This record gives sequence, structure tokens and C-alpha cells, in this order.
Amino acid sequence: MTNDAPLALHVPEPAVRPGGLPDFTNVRISTAGAVARPDVDADPESIRDLAYSIIRVLDRDGEAVGPWAGFLSDEELLEGLRHMMTLRAFDARMQMAQRQGKTSFYMQHMGEEAVSCAFRKALLPGDMNFPTYRQAGLLIVAGYPLVEMMCQIYSNEQDPLKGRQLPVLYSSKEHGFFSISGNLATQYIQAVGWAMASAIKNDTKIAIGWIGDGSTAESDFHAALVFASTYKAPVVLNIVNNQWAISTFQGIARGGSGTFAARGLGFGIPALRVDGNDYLAVYAVARWAVERARRNFGPTLIEHVTYRVGAHSSSDDPSAYRPRTESDTWPLGDPVIRLKNHLIVRGVWSEDRHKQAEAEVLDTVITAQKEAERHGTLHSGGKPSVRDMFEGVFAEMPPHLRRQRQQAGV
Repeated sequence: MTNDAPLALHVPEPAVRPGGLPDFTNVRISTAGAVARPDVDADPESIRDLAYSIIRVLDRDGEAVGPWAGFLSDEELLEGLRHMMTLRAFDARMQMAQRQGKTSFYMQHMGEEAVSCAFRKALLPGDMNFPTYRQAGLLIVAGYPLVEMMCQIYSNEQDPLKGRQLPVLYSSKEHGFFSISGNLATQYIQAVGWAMASAIKNDTKIAIGWIGDGSTAESDFHAALVFASTYKAPVVLNIVNNQWAISTFQGIARGGSGTFAARGLGFGIPALRVDGNDYLAVYAVARWAVERARRNFGPTLIEHVTYRVGAHSSSDDPSAYRPRTESDTWPLGDPVIRLKNHLIVRGVWSEDRHKQAEAEVLDTVITAQKEAERHGTLHSGGKPSVRDMFEGVFAEMPPHLRRQRQQAGV
């Protein structure tokens, strides 16, 4: 017999719970412009430090500084600002529509707009994203019609997916947006497999995978990294670390790795962390990783450090698991405000022009919403045909489905 103490299980706890004072002292933020930009063909071992720092371009004064700056013109940045404003206005109107009973469910992007909007600008037509439910900015930047997005949310007669998907689980092959699965981490193995197929065909298109911090605990995450590293798949794998996986804080999924990006190092994959609320930094890092994939230097893992300001979904109440004021103290700020301030510093924007743009964007979104609602909402108006559930499943409809369709009278 020994005198050892009884075994104890360690369960990580967030720094603060509801009712306490928000605390982000554990978020180590690199100085803007301080992180080096390596050559695109850099050996993963030589850039291990990028998995622990945070690449930032915009400093506290709104200036773009350092080696990751200077890749976008003022016109491109103004366009990027409008994209983020559009996504934010779209979110607000659709969240309101859900509260009015016009749709069953909605998920907002508040605070994360720069991640998808900036990343999409680094891609080419034909590249394929395997997204989660918080990357609608990929569609907005790609020019996917707002009316079609809203019709999908309402599951009305013009729903491009014929009512087969939950609201916000969009799909558009033409816009490089693979059908969203609510079961997260499947995106990684799908993206790696698609990228490998592209390489086998000697194509030039790359794949991009997206998951959240909580999904890195799934086995699909690790399986994807094995295949990506072994076969040097032309893929960029994004982790959107918004601090919370539904009601579970990031420490549960992260374990003892220190950062999510660091997990890529064990697979020999170059891993970077970027300020996900810095539009310029996200674009610069995306451009680096995309070029690396396209030039056959293999996969890259990117951790976007950001914060989910709103609830996980319209079914969630975040005040049950985090302080109500926590988002106000997030040290990396608001991506829309930060880009707006940068453009004002550059002399190409102003507070008055921003207010005018907000009004224009809102008018565009409301106009689209009226058009979408003309085709029906959850409880009123046109619905997809019952016949649609039998179509598009098999190349040639089998006899048992023909009989079922006849029995349904469609």
C-alpha cells in the first residue's frame, strides 16, 4: 500500500462567471506590426513562434504598421468596410425577423465580420470554402444575392435549398460555398479531401476549411490534419476562436496546447494566429496562406482570435454563462469601428460619410427583406413544393420514391 493522495480530475474553468468582472488578462496581445512576415515557402519549424503570437496591422491610433501592412488599396478597404456593414445590418434584420416569428432560428456574426469578409478577398473564383454557420460574409463578398439568403432563412417558395436545410445553413457551388453542416468539424475532412482531389486532377483551385474553437476537440479535426500534412494538400484550415463554444469557454477544447494554432505544429503544418478583428491583418494572413497552398507548399493552419459578441444563436442566452459586459472589455475591439477609424486616419472617410453609408446599407437590406418576404415567411405565404423532397436525391428516381411521390399526390 502507498500513502498517495486520491486521484483528482481537473476541469478547466473560465476566468469569470456571470456577475463577476470580465477578465482578459490571459489574452497576450502582440504589438501591432511587431510580428515578422516570413517567406511564403518558409519551413514550418522556422516559424513556430507564429503559433503563439498574434499578427496585427492596425495600431491603437488606427495606423497600418509592420510587414503585414500595405496589401490593400483605399478603394478595396472602403469596399471591405461596406461588406462588413452589410453583414451587420443583415444580421440585425434577420435577428429581428426571428423574434417576430418569421423564421425559426438565426445565428449572428456580431464582432466576427472581418474574419470571413477579409478572407474571401484573398480567394479566386473556383476555390471552395467549407464553412460553418458564421461565415456568411464569404457569400456577401462573393456577390451572392441577399434576397436568396433571406429566402433560405424563411424557407419560402423561393428558398434555393427547397426547405431542406435549417435557416442560415446556406449552399452555393457557384460562389465557392459548400453546403453547411450543423455537425461541426466535418468541414475539415471535407476540405482536405476536396483539396487532395483538386491536386490529383492537376487543377489550380484550393480548398478552405472553417471551424470554431470548440470543434477542434472533435476527432475529424485531427484526422484532417494527418491527411493534410502527409499529402501536403492545397488547403487553408481556419479556426475561428471566438472564445466560446455555445456555452463552453475555449479552455475546454484547447486543453494544454496553449493556443489552438499550436496544434498544427505537431503535424508539421505552419500555424499562425491573427487578430480576427483587424480586417487588414486577416487579409494579409489569408493572402500568405492562400499563396502557399496554390504554389504547392502545402497546408496552413490559422487561428483567428476574435470574440462572439452576441448569443451563440437565437436559442441561446449568454448571460447564463458569461458576464453581460464581457464583450465591452474585449481588448481587440470592434472590426467595423477599427476599419472605419483607419480610413478616417487615411483621410478617405469621415463620421458623416459613415452615417450616410449605414443608412444606405440598411436601405439595401430592408429592400431585399421586403422582396424576400413577398415570397413568404415561416408561417405565411408561399412554401416549397412537397414534390421538392423527392427531387435532386438520385440521378434516376428509384421506384419506391416514385410510389411515395404518387401517394403524396405530387
